Amino acid sequence: MKGGVIRILLTVAGWLPVFAVADDWPQYRGLNRDGNWAESGLLDRFPESGPEVAWRQAVGFGWSSPVVAGGRVFVADAELKDPVAEERLLCFDERSGERLWAFSFRAPYPEWAFVPGQGGGPSATPIVEGDRIYRLGANGEAHCLEVATGAMVWERKLADEFEIWSMGCRASPLIDGERLILFVGAKPGATVMALDKRTGQTLWQAMDDKISNSSPMLIESADGRRHLIVWSTDAVFSLEPETGHLEWRQAMTTSNNDCVATPVRVGKRLLIGGLMMEDEMPAILWPKEWNAPMKRLLSNTSTALVGETVLYSPRMKGELVCLDTATGEEKWKADGLTESKTGASLHLTATGEGKAFLFSDEGVLIRARLSPEGYEELSRAKVIEPTSPFGGKMMAWTPPAYANGHGFFRNDREVVCVSLRAGP
Repeated sequence: MKGGVIRILLTVAGWLPVFAVADDWPQYRGLNRDGNWAESGLLDRFPESGPEVAWRQAVGFGWSSPVVAGGRVFVADAELKDPVAEERLLCFDERSGERLWAFSFRAPYPEWAFVPGQGGGPSATPIVEGDRIYRLGANGEAHCLEVATGAMVWERKLADEFEIWSMGCRASPLIDGERLILFVGAKPGATVMALDKRTGQTLWQAMDDKISNSSPMLIESADGRRHLIVWSTDAVFSLEPETGHLEWRQAMTTSNNDCVATPVRVGKRLLIGGLMMEDEMPAILWPKEWNAPMKRLLSNTSTALVGETVLYSPRMKGELVCLDTATGEEKWKADGLTESKTGASLHLTATGEGKAFLFSDEGVLIRARLSPEGYEELSRAKVIEPTSPFGGKMMAWTPPAYANGHGFFRNDREVVCVSLRAGP
C-alpha cells in the first residue's frame, strides 16, 4: 500500500472526516472497511461528458467489488458457459488497465446459476495484504495467491469438508493479524472460521447460524477489547477474534436478502442495518419496533455512513436520509437520487470536508455535500451501464473502489477506471 498512517480529524459538522494521507483500497469498503476515502484534490463538478475514462477492460459475472493495491486492480468474476462455470480472479495494471494475469478454477455451479438474472458469479470481495491476495468463491473455495503472478499459495474447498449453502458465500473476508476470517455459514459449527493466512489451516471455527450477505467487522470497545461482529440471518453476535469464543448474541431473524449492510461502530454504539445497539449489553436503543424485521432496516443493498451525531443512509427504495444517531429521528430526506423502486441502491463514500461520492443502481456517480442541515448535490454523471436484471429493470449493485484519484466501477461486462482528480 502507498500510504502510511491515516490521520483523521472531525469537522465541525461532527461526522465527515478530514483526511491527510492518500491510500489504496485493498478490501471491501476501503482501507479501514468503513467507506472512507483518504484523498484530496477531487472533482466537485464533472465535465459535461462525465469523468474522463482512463481505461476499461472486459470482465464476467459477479458482484464482487474491485480492490486496488500496489499499482494493481483486482476483480473476481465468473465465466458462465453452461454447464461449465469458471470463477476467476483478474489482475490489471492500475495505470494502463493492461491485464497482467488471471487465476481460474472450475466451480460447481447449480443449473439455476446459469439463468440470466439468477445470481451467477462471486459476491465476496478479495482482500490484499502485502504480497498476497485472498479470495472466497461463491461455494466456499478459499484461495491465497501471489499478488505479483497469481500463483496459488494454498487453497481450501470448504464445501468438501462442510455442508455449505449453494452459492451462499457472499460475505467479504477480512484479515486480523495472522487470521483470515471467513463468514461462510458452514455446518456443523463453522458459520465463522479463522484460517491461518499463511497456510490455510483452521485456527478456530464457531457458531451454527445461517449465512447472510453481511460482511463481518472488527471493532474495539471503550475498554480496549476487540470484537468480531457478525450479522447472520438468525442473530447479531460478537466473537472474540483470537479464539472464536462467543461473547454475546442477540437473536433476530432477518431475510438473507435483507442482511447486507456491514456492522458499523458509532461511538460506544453499534449500527446493524437500521438497528442501533449498545455494543456491550447488547441493549437495543432504536427503533422501538425492532422486533419487526422491516422496521430495523434502512437499506437492503447498502451500508450507512456514520458519525457521532448523525448518520446518512439510503432507505429501501433509494431515498437518502439523515438520522440522529442518539434517537434515530429523521432530520431530513432527499428524493430523486435514483428512481424510487424495490432494489434501489446508493453506495456512499466519504471524502472529507463534508463531501461524499454516491454511486447509484443506475450506474450514476453523484458528488454531494452532506451535513446535518441538508443535502446539496454538486454534480452527477453516468459512469457504467447497469447490467443485472431485477424486477424488469437493469441494476448496478456492486460497490465501487476508489484509489489514487480514480474510481473503479464494474458490472457483468466490464471494469471501468475514471479520473476523479480536479486537476492534471
